[in-house]
Amino acid sequence: MSQRAPDHLLERMLFFSDAVFAIAITLLIIEVHVPALPRGASAVQFWQELVHLIPSIFGYVLSFLVIARFWITHHAAFAHSPPFDAKLLWPNIHLLMIVAFMPFATAFLTKNMGAMVPALIYNLTLVVASILSVRLVRRATSLGDAAGHHGEEQLAYLRTRGLAILFAAVMALVLGLFVPYVSQAALASAPLWLYLLKRRARSRVNAVSSS
Repeated sequence: MSQRAPDHLLERMLFFSDAVFAIAITLLIIEVHVPALPRGASAVQFWQELVHLIPSIFGYVLSFLVIARFWITHHAAFAHSPPFDAKLLWPNIHLLMIVAFMPFATAFLTKNMGAMVPALIYNLTLVVASILSVRLVRRATSLGDAAGHHGEEQLAYLRTRGLAILFAAVMALVLGLFVPYVSQAALASAPLWLYLLKRRARSRVNAVSSS
């Protein structure tokens, strides 16, 4: 029974984490309110109301994809079930706390599009979440035979790919100081950072293999 305890504790932590990710991602759509129009409203009025929802829909899609990216990284870090270590609990809780904050940051942004403070709060939330994600992944992949499960190149990439959102969010944070209305456009650079980080991981592994 004692031999199963670590696995059981890890499963509880992962179930709890998945639930928080799922709830946070679901709460995003609550801020996209259905237009309340009187019976007999014209098609033009319906389209006008939908146009007014564009900022909220934009925030929903953006934050859905961002939270999904954090969950994918979290899932990959624990995909091969490293040994349970109590030192994982607080880093995991810290990440979940900022993920649960994302619906508020998103609503604050979309209801105040173009304002500097909501844009900075949203971008700063992503910066903090990225740092916490990288910290958790590094700690999780330091346990057990992570290199054997993932391979050296994939492990090197896994430990750094959370930096992609961090770099993109820092760009958005800086841009938000000058042009807050379009600062989130900088988040579109995340795939480019992912590509560069993957190339860097491959180069580092090859360099180590050659030496």
